[in-house]
Amino acid sequence: MFDLQSLPLPVVGAPMAGGPSTPELAAAVSNAGGLGFLAGGYKSPAAVHEQVSRTRELTGQPFGLNIFVPDHANTYAEMSGEKQAAKLAASLAYRDVLAAGTGQEPGLPDPADDDGWQAKLELALGERVPVVSFTFGLPEPSVLAEFSGRDICTVVTVTDVDEARAAAGAGAGALCVQGPEAGGHRGTLDSAKAPGVVPLTELLQAIREACGLPLIAAGGISTPADTANALAGGAAAVQVGTMLLLSDEAGTSRVHRAALGEAGEDSRWRDTSMTRAFSGRPARGLTNAFMRAYPDAPDAYPYVNHITGPLRAAAAAEGNPDGVSLWAGTGYLHAVQAPAGGIVRRLAGPRGTTAL
Repeated sequence: MFDLQSLPLPVVGAPMAGGPSTPELAAAVSNAGGLGFLAGGYKSPAAVHEQVSRTRELTGQPFGLNIFVPDHANTYAEMSGEKQAAKLAASLAYRDVLAAGTGQEPGLPDPADDDGWQAKLELALGERVPVVSFTFGLPEPSVLAEFSGRDICTVVTVTDVDEARAAAGAGAGALCVQGPEAGGHRGTLDSAKAPGVVPLTELLQAIREACGLPLIAAGGISTPADTANALAGGAAAVQVGTMLLLSDEAGTSRVHRAALGEAGEDSRWRDTSMTRAFSGRPARGLTNAFMRAYPDAPDAYPYVNHITGPLRAAAAAEGNPDGVSLWAGTGYLHAVQAPAGGIVRRLAGPRGTTAL
């Protein structure tokens, strides 16, 4: 079974759904000595299978696959029919607000969408992907045990000590400890819970004291010093996403790349903030007009994601950065355009220099 301590370089490439994560990016990170990841979210099982196969063509090194946990499979915050109905109603009301505010036709929520949960589990098991991580929920212990029984390392994303204890108790092989500095979606196991604000360094220490699982530190890692601090704090590796968004191998959209490339103190893109406006789950990105216009989006993932989909697609086609999600962590100013392998080696510090 894969062991985080076996990585030549203690750097994990974050799974970034929606386009940035590609087989080329995952392979580049793994070939550099880190652990590359594919993002299974928002893709059909067939598309995920194709990306797994392509990644294996590009690297003989271990890599991972991330899978979203739907509400019905989340044992940490079980969803009653009444709660689900309330989410649907809230999302429909939000749809009316968006239609009036944008003058466009939003999408419709799909209550049957579970992101191909069962099919993706079977795919990952059948393909024996070395590492499988779970985000947005805690699978049943039997699911984690089945992966472990096939020598597949499981990772659960957690954002506080209680979630870490629950994941460890369910049989997770490792934990991705995500601090508030992280870009993109927060991995809270209960979407209704306000995301924690404890800084990553303090969160790592608290979770290390609470359970003995290997830890991956995620959130705001943008310099070699950040990596060194996280490793000194008990992490086996760090996970980076924002730092790879401008990499040559990333599938980051043109409009997203442009905004990150322009970001700076003298730019309109000079801060990040949290929002539910695009998906219904809290996420951090470069603050834009859409986020400012809709600060009260409901806790209604994935319905809100369905609803805003056509609006985001139209904005992307127009090259309008104010209508798309520009996910980015607090260290976004350190992101550079370069080959992913070089970025990984830089963040690894002295070990990365030795690997050059």
